[in-house]
Amino acid sequence: MRDRDRRNNRRSSAGSWFRCVRCGQPISADAPGTEHRNHCPWCLWSRHVDDRPGDRRAECGGAMEPIAVWSRRGGDWAVIHQCRSCGALHSNRIAGDDNELALVAIAVRAIAQPPFPLSRVAPDLPMPETAL
Repeated sequence: MRDRDRRNNRRSSAGSWFRCVRCGQPISADAPGTEHRNHCPWCLWSRHVDDRPGDRRAECGGAMEPIAVWSRRGGDWAVIHQCRSCGALHSNRIAGDDNELALVAIAVRAIAQPPFPLSRVAPDLPMPETAL
């Protein structure tokens, strides 16, 4: 990663910004609903900059793919990111301006693509034909 990009991705003060590692959009670090935005509100990708939320101490700097969402205690959603460089997993609270369609698409991925045949769950039910 270039030094300038690393500095932009480590800033976390009000009024700062960073560029998305995946889609290249400029992103304000200020976000409704979270104090430590480090993911893109459009494509939800992140960069591995934190060891703990907001500390900006991670040396890796790799691209972090959004692989799942989960519902935290109290009902808040968070995105699970996995670093493409080192494999680290991090949970990031969603922000109020995150792409809702992208969040739902990640949430239903496990149901839409189960690791087993659905006929095992209900062997007597007819399975729908796949769309062409």
